[in-house]
Amino acid sequence: MSEILKSQEILRPYEVVIIMNPETTVDEQKELFRKNKSIIEGFGGSMHTLDTWGKRSLANEIGKARRGIYFHGTFQARPAAIAELERTMRINDRVLRYMHTKLDTRVSLAKYMESFKKSLAETAQREREREAKIQAKRAAMAAMAAERHQG
Repeated sequence: MSEILKSQEILRPYEVVIIMNPETTVDEQKELFRKNKSIIEGFGGSMHTLDTWGKRSLANEIGKARRGIYFHGTFQARPAAIAELERTMRINDRVLRYMHTKLDTRVSLAKYMESFKKSLAETAQREREREAKIQAKRAAMAAMAAERHQG
C-alpha cells in the first residue's frame, strides 16, 4: 500500500499534444492553458515548455473540422494530475483531441526537447528535399512533353 502512495508522489515527465478547434479564440486558448497549468501546479508539478504549431490540416475530419490548432507541451507532474487534465479537456468543447505521453524519467525534459526539436528539423529538411525532387521530376516531365508536342 505504501509503495502505491509513494509512486503517486513522484513527479514524472510528460508530453502533451492538444488539437483545438480552428475557430478557437486566442483568449480561449490562453484560458485552457492557464487552467492546465494551475492543475499541474496544484498536483505539485510544473510546466516546462508549450509550443504552438499553428493551424494544420487534420489527417481525418473531426466532427466537421478539417483543420485544427496544434499545441505541444512538456511538464512534470504526479500521475494523478493526468486524470484531472484529461477530465477537463474532455468537457471542453474547443478541444478536438489530446494525448498525454509519459516520458523516460532518465532523460531530462531539456535534453528531450533538444533531441525532439532536432528530429523535427531533420524531418522538415527531408520533406523539403523530397518536395524539391518531386518538383524537378515534374519540370523534367513537362519539358519532355513540350519537346514531343513541338516535334
